[in-house]
Amino acid sequence: MDILFLLIPLSIVLVLILVVIFYWALKEGQFDDLELPGHAILDDDDS
Repeated sequence: MDILFLLIPLSIVLVLILVVIFYWALKEGQFDDLELPGHAILDDDDS
C-alpha cells in the first residue's frame, strides 16, 4: 500500500511531461503536413 504513495505522483508527473511534449510538438508544427514526407521518398530528384 505504501508503494501507491510513490507510484501515483510519479504517474501524474509522467502524464504532465507527455502533455507538455505533445503541446510543444503541436506548436512547432510537427503534425502540419503528414502526406509530403511520405511522397518525398518516392520522388526522383536527379538534379
